[in-house]
Amino acid sequence: MDIQDWQKEDYTISTDKSINVELVHTYLSIDSYWAQQIPVAIVKRSIENSLCFGVYNQGMQIGFARIISDFATFAYLGDVFILPEHRGKGLSKWLMQVIVDYPPLQGLRRFLLTTKDAHGLYSQFGFVIYPQPERLMARNDPDMYKSKK
Repeated sequence: MDIQDWQKEDYTISTDKSINVELVHTYLSIDSYWAQQIPVAIVKRSIENSLCFGVYNQGMQIGFARIISDFATFAYLGDVFILPEHRGKGLSKWLMQVIVDYPPLQGLRRFLLTTKDAHGLYSQFGFVIYPQPERLMARNDPDMYKSKK
């Protein structure tokens, strides 16, 4: 896929995979609730195998999201964040708008995500509580990355 960029004031969103892996790893492994202690090798592999959206302020990465998809029927949105010092500026909404409008992600039968606390954000973009949760199954190991002693 071609690299695409979007500009808004001093901010840029880009699909360029020149992602600051250290920043993403630090956020996910320390600050996120969903990937505590994730190894950097796993973060690198997840970036390599996903459609990534980096958010930048004057060239410095300040946010991230990635999509896992076949670009025909299904997509999963994960690892979405904006660094705390850049929150409250509408960047999450802008990032979500860019993602849901992104041409290769149109016409999908299912577009999933999981969230603990951002239902209000995602509902603005058409995401709802899964309508038939009894049909959704998962293999889930929430402590996968935590040290096992």
